[in-house]
Amino acid sequence: MNKIFYLTAIIFLFLANQTFAQSKAALRQKLEQIVATKKAVVGVSIVGSNGKDKISVNGEKRFPMQSVFKFHIGLKMLSEIDKGNFSLDQKVEIKKSDLLPGLYSPIRDEYPNGTTLTIAEILEYTVSASDNVGCEVLLRMLGGASAVENYFVKKKFKDIAIKFNEEQQQANWDLQFQNWTTPNAANKVLESFYDNKKKMLSQKSYDFIWKVMRETETGENRLKGQLPAGTVVAHKTGSSGVNKTTKITAAVNDMGIVFLPSGKHFFISVFVTDSKEDAATNEKIIADIAKASWDYFIAKTK
Repeated sequence: MNKIFYLTAIIFLFLANQTFAQSKAALRQKLEQIVATKKAVVGVSIVGSNGKDKISVNGEKRFPMQSVFKFHIGLKMLSEIDKGNFSLDQKVEIKKSDLLPGLYSPIRDEYPNGTTLTIAEILEYTVSASDNVGCEVLLRMLGGASAVENYFVKKKFKDIAIKFNEEQQQANWDLQFQNWTTPNAANKVLESFYDNKKKMLSQKSYDFIWKVMRETETGENRLKGQLPAGTVVAHKTGSSGVNKTTKITAAVNDMGIVFLPSGKHFFISVFVTDSKEDAATNEKIIADIAKASWDYFIAKTK
């Protein structure tokens, strides 16, 4: 009787693994179909909540981060807050001279003559609304872009380069390519800080950053674009705009955590570069990939 039971269990596990491998292969094929006809280079990294269910396409390729790095800046600031060097309710003066023209900034639009905001408010503007003035203020407080990169280097993260601030990047098209990461590295940061296994942040800072990420106002047509209404996605976008000479888009990105109805989640980072497609097509690439990933994980819970 025991022999029959064990044999049955082995056969069941074998068939389950075969089905899993087939569904994973089907997802990979779907991802490749999505990007096959696009005039763009696309990088994808997908990781299930168990940390083992992984799929990537160009996962080790370097992509310009653009505003994705504002998530990393937020993590660095929160780590400094946890050390007691700053506090979330600390007030920071933003002078009129800080309101750089030509940079996207809801802060400048709302406070054209300058203002005083708490660090918590600046983080919310910077991460949720991708505010460039807030980004520059935080970088100055932290000691510049290199201080953010060094934080991740010391934490043993690989494939993250942060060399320039927003003002520098937007003044020189080529500099954005020196602020780079890979899709796999982007997901590694998401995994490490969300799982909090190594206590990367205090509970207060942890709760704060994921609330801010869930409230991200940009990129509604990217990771969230084709997911069911009400799906919770904690994410950060990045965009380069279009080069006036070559008409090429250097970066349309979105990285985040998608939460399933079952309560589980998956990590997903999608980066689009060297694209000759229009803005809507670039965003649809990301939305299509997120939907295919959603369908894959939903099928696994049935």
